[in-house]
Amino acid sequence: MAQSTLYERLGGREGIRAVVDDFYDRLLDDEEIGPFFADADLEMLRRTQTDFLCEAAGGPETYDAAPVREAHLHVPFTEAHIQRAVEHLADSLDAFDVPEDDAQLVIGAVADYEEELLAHPDEEA
Repeated sequence: MAQSTLYERLGGREGIRAVVDDFYDRLLDDEEIGPFFADADLEMLRRTQTDFLCEAAGGPETYDAAPVREAHLHVPFTEAHIQRAVEHLADSLDAFDVPEDDAQLVIGAVADYEEELLAHPDEEA
């Protein structure tokens, strides 16, 4: 039997979307991170984050939104914000009983973009 992909183990698009929805609910409830989303199109963010994670997990979806750096230049994230967000993501994955090895793969896919998330407009790409 062929080994399932991370995408399949996460429950495909529906499973990943459920984790993303939980993750964004946690971000919005966070006193430090929630304000960053005050004027955001949350449905678009949830959809693009789902596409991003689906693609990263080996699914057929394609992340075709703005590049991560460009999409976050206006957000003054700090390393502490990113760490809190990663903790929320880990909690969301745990809430859906995602095995630790798979959770680390998902977190790693997001962590690979830390530099882009922390970029400032006055810095060169």
